[in-house]
Amino acid sequence: MSQNSIPFGRDAFDFIDDVQHLSTGVEIMERLGVVLGGFGIESFCFNFLPTAEQSFQDVLLANRLPFGWLKLYQEQQFLHDDPSMRHCRRMRRPYRWFKDVPYDADREPRALEVVQRAFDFGLLDGIVVPVASGGNQVGHVWMGGTTVLLPESHQPVLHLMALYAFDRVRCLHQKHPEEKPSVTLREREVLKWVAAGKSAWEIGEILNISKRTVDEHTQTASRKLGAVNRTQAVAIAIRERLIQA
Repeated sequence: MSQNSIPFGRDAFDFIDDVQHLSTGVEIMERLGVVLGGFGIESFCFNFLPTAEQSFQDVLLANRLPFGWLKLYQEQQFLHDDPSMRHCRRMRRPYRWFKDVPYDADREPRALEVVQRAFDFGLLDGIVVPVASGGNQVGHVWMGGTTVLLPESHQPVLHLMALYAFDRVRCLHQKHPEEKPSVTLREREVLKWVAAGKSAWEIGEILNISKRTVDEHTQTASRKLGAVNRTQAVAIAIRERLIQA
Protein backbone atom coordinates (compact mmCIF):
# COMPACT_ATOMS: atom_id res chain seq x y z
CA MET A 1 0.00 0.00 0.00
CA SER A 2 1.41 3.36 -1.00
CA GLN A 3 2.02 5.96 1.67
CA ASN A 4 0.40 8.47 -0.67
CA SER A 5 -2.86 6.54 -0.46
CA ILE A 6 -3.12 7.10 3.29
CA PRO A 7 -4.79 10.35 4.38
CA PHE A 8 -3.01 11.85 7.36
CA GLY A 9 -2.68 15.23 9.02
CA ARG A 10 -3.84 17.98 6.71
CA ASP A 11 -5.33 15.49 4.26
CA ALA A 12 -7.95 14.55 6.86
CA PHE A 13 -9.14 18.14 6.99
CA ASP A 14 -9.13 18.34 3.20
CA PHE A 15 -11.49 15.34 3.28
CA ILE A 16 -13.77 17.12 5.77
CA ASP A 17 -13.73 20.27 3.66
CA ASP A 18 -14.73 18.25 0.58
CA VAL A 19 -17.56 16.48 2.43
CA GLN A 20 -18.94 19.81 3.67
CA HIS A 21 -19.75 20.71 0.08
CA LEU A 22 -21.35 17.42 -0.94
CA SER A 23 -25.14 17.40 -1.03
CA THR A 24 -26.07 13.69 -1.14
CA GLY A 25 -25.30 10.59 0.87
CA VAL A 26 -24.18 8.82 -2.29
CA GLU A 27 -21.53 11.46 -2.97
CA ILE A 28 -20.28 11.28 0.61
CA MET A 29 -20.04 7.48 0.51
CA GLU A 30 -18.16 7.63 -2.77
CA ARG A 31 -15.69 10.15 -1.36
CA LEU A 32 -15.22 8.09 1.79
CA GLY A 33 -14.74 4.96 -0.31
CA VAL A 34 -11.73 6.53 -2.01
CA VAL A 35 -10.16 7.23 1.38
CA LEU A 36 -10.97 3.84 2.92
CA GLY A 37 -9.64 1.96 -0.09
CA GLY A 38 -6.15 3.06 0.95
CA PHE A 39 -6.56 1.02 4.13
CA GLY A 40 -7.86 -2.09 2.39
CA ILE A 41 -11.42 -1.30 3.47
CA GLU A 42 -13.76 -2.32 0.67
CA SER A 43 -17.19 -2.24 2.37
CA PHE A 44 -18.82 0.06 4.89
CA CYS A 45 -22.17 1.23 6.16
CA PHE A 46 -23.78 3.84 8.41
CA ASN A 47 -26.70 2.88 10.61
CA PHE A 48 -28.24 3.55 14.01
CA LEU A 49 -28.53 0.84 16.63
CA PRO A 50 -32.05 -0.56 16.48
CA THR A 51 -34.83 -0.87 19.00
CA ALA A 52 -36.38 -4.30 19.43
CA GLU A 53 -39.10 -3.45 16.87
CA GLN A 54 -36.90 -2.00 14.13
CA SER A 55 -35.55 -3.69 11.03
CA PHE A 56 -32.22 -2.95 9.38
CA GLN A 57 -33.98 -0.89 6.73
CA ASP A 58 -35.44 1.28 9.49
CA VAL A 59 -32.02 2.22 10.88
CA LEU A 60 -29.82 2.14 7.76
CA LEU A 61 -28.60 5.55 6.58
CA ALA A 62 -26.22 4.64 3.77
CA ASN A 63 -24.08 1.72 2.72
CA ARG A 64 -21.53 0.32 0.33
CA LEU A 65 -21.90 -3.34 1.22
CA PRO A 66 -21.80 -6.33 -1.14
CA PHE A 67 -25.32 -6.64 -2.53
CA GLY A 68 -25.56 -10.32 -1.69
CA TRP A 69 -24.53 -9.73 1.93
CA LEU A 70 -26.98 -6.86 2.39
CA LYS A 71 -29.80 -8.96 0.92
CA LEU A 72 -28.96 -11.95 3.12
CA TYR A 73 -28.56 -9.76 6.23
CA GLN A 74 -32.03 -8.31 5.71
CA GLU A 75 -33.75 -11.56 4.71
CA GLN A 76 -32.30 -13.50 7.65
CA GLN A 77 -32.95 -10.58 10.04
CA PHE A 78 -29.40 -10.76 11.34
CA LEU A 79 -29.65 -7.26 12.84
CA HIS A 80 -30.66 -8.34 16.34
CA ASP A 81 -28.16 -11.22 16.40
CA ASP A 82 -25.20 -9.23 15.11
CA PRO A 83 -22.69 -9.19 18.00
CA SER A 84 -21.24 -5.89 16.81
CA MET A 85 -24.57 -4.11 17.33
CA ARG A 86 -24.69 -5.25 20.93
CA HIS A 87 -21.03 -4.45 21.60
CA CYS A 88 -21.41 -0.99 20.09
CA ARG A 89 -23.87 -0.03 22.85
CA ARG A 90 -21.11 -0.49 25.43
CA MET A 91 -18.34 1.27 23.55
CA ARG A 92 -17.28 4.87 23.05
CA ARG A 93 -14.07 4.27 21.12
CA PRO A 94 -13.45 2.42 17.84
CA TYR A 95 -13.00 -1.33 18.06
CA ARG A 96 -12.03 -4.15 15.75
CA TRP A 97 -14.62 -6.38 14.16
CA PHE A 98 -14.66 -9.27 14.76
CA LYS A 99 -11.52 -9.53 16.88
CA ASP A 100 -12.75 -7.32 19.76
CA VAL A 101 -16.42 -8.35 19.67
CA PRO A 102 -17.34 -10.95 22.31
CA TYR A 103 -19.97 -13.62 21.76
CA ASP A 104 -20.47 -17.23 22.85
CA ALA A 105 -20.46 -19.46 19.77
CA ASP A 106 -22.10 -22.33 21.67
CA ARG A 107 -24.86 -20.31 23.31
CA GLU A 108 -25.33 -17.82 20.47
CA PRO A 109 -25.48 -19.84 17.23
CA ARG A 110 -27.12 -16.97 15.36
CA ALA A 111 -24.27 -14.62 16.29
CA LEU A 112 -21.83 -17.23 15.04
CA GLU A 113 -23.83 -17.50 11.82
CA VAL A 114 -23.64 -13.73 11.28
CA VAL A 115 -19.85 -13.84 11.52
CA GLN A 116 -19.48 -16.96 9.39
CA ARG A 117 -21.75 -15.69 6.64
CA ALA A 118 -19.93 -12.35 6.63
CA PHE A 119 -16.73 -14.33 6.02
CA ASP A 120 -18.41 -15.89 2.97
CA PHE A 121 -18.54 -12.41 1.43
CA GLY A 122 -14.90 -11.60 2.21
CA LEU A 123 -15.68 -9.50 5.29
CA LEU A 124 -12.90 -11.00 7.39
CA ASP A 125 -11.71 -7.93 9.28
CA GLY A 126 -13.11 -4.54 10.13
CA ILE A 127 -13.26 -1.47 12.30
CA VAL A 128 -16.37 -0.12 13.99
CA VAL A 129 -16.81 3.47 15.14
CA PRO A 130 -19.61 4.12 17.66
CA VAL A 131 -21.28 7.51 17.18
CA ALA A 132 -23.31 9.17 19.93
CA SER A 133 -26.10 11.10 18.25
CA GLY A 134 -29.11 13.19 19.18
CA GLY A 135 -32.16 11.79 20.93
CA ASN A 136 -30.07 9.20 22.80
CA GLN A 137 -29.44 7.38 19.53
CA VAL A 138 -26.16 5.60 18.90
CA GLY A 139 -24.70 5.38 15.43
CA HIS A 140 -22.71 2.43 14.11
CA VAL A 141 -20.10 2.95 11.39
CA TRP A 142 -18.92 -0.44 10.15
CA MET A 143 -15.91 -0.59 7.83
CA GLY A 144 -14.33 -3.82 6.65
CA GLY A 145 -12.79 -6.03 4.03
CA THR A 146 -10.56 -9.02 3.52
CA THR A 147 -7.47 -7.42 5.05
CA VAL A 148 -7.59 -4.07 6.86
CA LEU A 149 -4.20 -2.34 6.99
CA LEU A 150 -4.49 0.52 9.43
CA PRO A 151 -1.38 1.74 11.29
CA GLU A 152 -2.11 2.68 14.89
CA SER A 153 -0.89 6.22 14.24
CA HIS A 154 -3.62 6.66 11.60
CA GLN A 155 -6.53 5.44 13.69
CA PRO A 156 -7.40 8.88 15.16
CA VAL A 157 -7.58 10.31 11.63
CA LEU A 158 -9.92 7.57 10.44
CA HIS A 159 -12.01 8.00 13.61
CA LEU A 160 -12.46 11.71 12.92
CA MET A 161 -13.35 11.20 9.26
CA ALA A 162 -15.88 8.45 10.06
CA LEU A 163 -17.56 10.60 12.70
CA TYR A 164 -17.77 13.58 10.37
CA ALA A 165 -19.03 11.61 7.38
CA PHE A 166 -21.71 9.90 9.49
CA ASP A 167 -22.81 13.20 10.97
CA ARG A 168 -23.03 14.81 7.53
CA VAL A 169 -25.13 11.94 6.15
CA ARG A 170 -27.36 12.08 9.24
CA CYS A 171 -27.92 15.81 8.77
CA LEU A 172 -28.91 15.26 5.14
CA HIS A 173 -31.59 12.84 6.34
CA GLN A 174 -33.08 15.33 8.78
CA LYS A 175 -36.14 17.28 7.75
CA HIS A 176 -35.46 20.20 10.08
CA PRO A 177 -32.13 21.83 10.84
CA GLU A 178 -30.94 21.73 14.42
CA GLU A 179 -30.26 24.89 16.41
CA LYS A 180 -26.58 25.80 16.35
CA PRO A 181 -24.96 25.10 19.75
CA SER A 182 -23.54 27.96 21.80
CA VAL A 183 -19.82 27.55 22.40
CA THR A 184 -17.64 30.28 23.89
CA LEU A 185 -14.69 31.81 22.08
CA ARG A 186 -12.24 30.14 24.49
CA GLU A 187 -13.90 26.77 23.98
CA ARG A 188 -13.57 27.24 20.22
CA GLU A 189 -9.88 28.05 20.63
CA VAL A 190 -9.33 24.89 22.64
CA LEU A 191 -11.17 22.75 20.08
CA LYS A 192 -9.15 24.33 17.28
CA TRP A 193 -5.92 23.18 18.92
CA VAL A 194 -7.41 19.76 19.71
CA ALA A 195 -8.15 19.46 15.98
CA ALA A 196 -4.50 20.31 15.30
CA GLY A 197 -3.47 17.30 17.38
CA LYS A 198 -2.22 19.17 20.44
CA SER A 199 -2.39 17.61 23.90
CA ALA A 200 -4.13 19.35 26.80
CA TRP A 201 -0.73 20.33 28.22
CA GLU A 202 0.42 21.79 24.89
CA ILE A 203 -2.81 23.74 24.50
CA GLY A 204 -2.35 25.15 27.99
CA GLU A 205 1.11 26.37 27.07
CA ILE A 206 -0.17 27.95 23.84
CA LEU A 207 -3.12 29.71 25.51
CA ASN A 208 -1.29 30.42 28.79
CA ILE A 209 -3.83 28.51 30.89
CA SER A 210 -3.53 25.39 33.02
CA LYS A 211 -4.01 21.85 31.71
CA ARG A 212 -6.95 21.50 34.10
CA THR A 213 -8.62 24.55 32.57
CA VAL A 214 -8.06 23.14 29.09
CA ASP A 215 -9.69 19.86 30.15
CA GLU A 216 -12.65 21.77 31.64
CA HIS A 217 -13.14 23.77 28.42
CA THR A 218 -12.94 20.58 26.36
CA GLN A 219 -15.47 18.78 28.55
CA THR A 220 -17.86 21.73 28.58
CA ALA A 221 -17.67 22.16 24.80
CA SER A 222 -18.19 18.43 24.29
CA ARG A 223 -21.26 18.50 26.50
CA LYS A 224 -22.73 21.48 24.64
CA LEU A 225 -22.12 19.79 21.31
CA GLY A 226 -23.55 16.48 22.45
CA ALA A 227 -20.21 14.73 21.93
CA VAL A 228 -18.86 11.89 24.03
CA ASN A 229 -15.17 12.59 23.39
CA ARG A 230 -12.73 15.17 22.02
CA THR A 231 -12.68 13.69 18.53
CA GLN A 232 -16.43 13.83 18.10
CA ALA A 233 -16.51 17.36 19.55
CA VAL A 234 -14.05 18.46 16.87
CA ALA A 235 -16.09 16.80 14.11
CA ILE A 236 -19.30 18.53 15.24
CA ALA A 237 -17.54 21.88 15.70
CA ILE A 238 -16.23 21.68 12.14
CA ARG A 239 -19.68 20.74 10.85
CA GLU A 240 -21.23 23.72 12.60
CA ARG A 241 -18.39 25.93 11.36
CA LEU A 242 -17.45 26.86 14.89
CA ILE A 243 -13.85 26.13 13.96
CA GLN A 244 -12.17 25.94 10.57
CA ALA A 245 -10.78 22.67 9.18
